[in-house]
Amino acid sequence: MTKQRKRYTPQQKMEILREHLKNKVPISEVCEKYGIHPNVFYKWEKRLFEEGAELFSAGHGKNGTEKEVAQVKKHRDKIQKKDEVIRWLTEENIKLKKTFGGD
Repeated sequence: MTKQRKRYTPQQKMEILREHLKNKVPISEVCEKYGIHPNVFYKWEKRLFEEGAELFSAGHGKNGTEKEVAQVKKHRDKIQKKDEVIRWLTEENIKLKKTFGGD
């Protein structure tokens, strides 16, 4: 029977990495404690250092990145356009019902 792979949340991964980086627990002990292969640990660590710089990049603040703000605006505009179309269709439907005596 094959052993099922354990999935770790991003928070759990950070805790595991923090245990080594901040608390100076050897990687071998951390990997043994959590049942992960050292290659997995090193992959997580590499990703943290490569992508961690994005957290400190310009435009990233309490309200999200500029990209996220632009996406929200785009979605709001799209919803507004849909609301306008629904409003127009509803008005046309009412007019047609009055004209042709619909229910």
